[in-house]
Amino acid sequence: MVKVYSLKAGKAARLDLFLREQLPPLFANQKDYSAVFFNPDSVSNSKIRRFIIAGAVRIDGQQCRVPSASINAGSTVSIAVDSGKFFYEKQPDDIKFDVTKDSVLYEDDVVIIVNKPAFFPTEVTIAGQRDNMHDAVVRWLWAENPSLRNAPYAGIMHRLDRDTSGVLLFTKARTVNNAVHDMFEQHTARKVYRAVTACPAALPAEEFSADNFLGRISAKSSQGKWGSVSEAQGGVHAHTDFTVIGHGFLDGIKVLYIEARPVTGRTHQIRVHLSSAGMPIIGDKLYGGPAAERMYLHAQSLTFPHPVTSLTMTVTARLPPGFGSC
Repeated sequence: MVKVYSLKAGKAARLDLFLREQLPPLFANQKDYSAVFFNPDSVSNSKIRRFIIAGAVRIDGQQCRVPSASINAGSTVSIAVDSGKFFYEKQPDDIKFDVTKDSVLYEDDVVIIVNKPAFFPTEVTIAGQRDNMHDAVVRWLWAENPSLRNAPYAGIMHRLDRDTSGVLLFTKARTVNNAVHDMFEQHTARKVYRAVTACPAALPAEEFSADNFLGRISAKSSQGKWGSVSEAQGGVHAHTDFTVIGHGFLDGIKVLYIEARPVTGRTHQIRVHLSSAGMPIIGDKLYGGPAAERMYLHAQSLTFPHPVTSLTMTVTARLPPGFGSC
């Protein structure tokens, strides 16, 4: 059921902030949305943002898809609400996870490095109130220091896709954020991944590289997918070096075990480069990989200069089952 509501702006405001303020009391007062259907969490900031981008909002009769758009005092904001879609959404099949001593790979006063499992987001996502690795690390740090009155700090310095497992670093002190940010930007932090891929008819050389420009190729309203995009069209440089470690079989599929060393850190970089080379990662349905119980991509190690001591460190996460031998 789609209903259109009109709201009058009493003062100038940003569109998404205006709706965040106005929608909860609006819905709470509608008989259509009883307490069975409505609670304040149903109108999260991320949901409002997607609501606007989807084209469900008009300002003075003109459709607006920009969450940060300005509205003037006296403007009329119209919203078309499909209650079945707005108040309900499919929950992803994330696992339940809490950090333990076994999943902490390294920790000192300024950084903590953990082994992220597959099927668990790195950080808060736009799809509702999902648990994530950042929150799990904060819970761990708080359990270590239960006397803290406020939640401990955990800085997100890099990310892993939800379905990728392995080494993930967070800062514990804001004073080292610049140094850690620089080591990722300047590539003094070196990452090594392991992937299990479909085996092509023509085997690649033992050592090979991919070097091109990548950009988003899917619509903003659909799942993010990246591919080759020229620099003139907004593509960014991406380079990955690969080594074929071995070959074998996984669930009856002939596979290659591959080490990937990304020089740059673009979204989905390793996944796109392997798929483009005719070797999609097993379980990576988005880029043509055969169906499997998980996506077989694992962040195996991170080598970096410690942000305080400058000593070179290497932190490694053991390979999950199915990734071949070390």
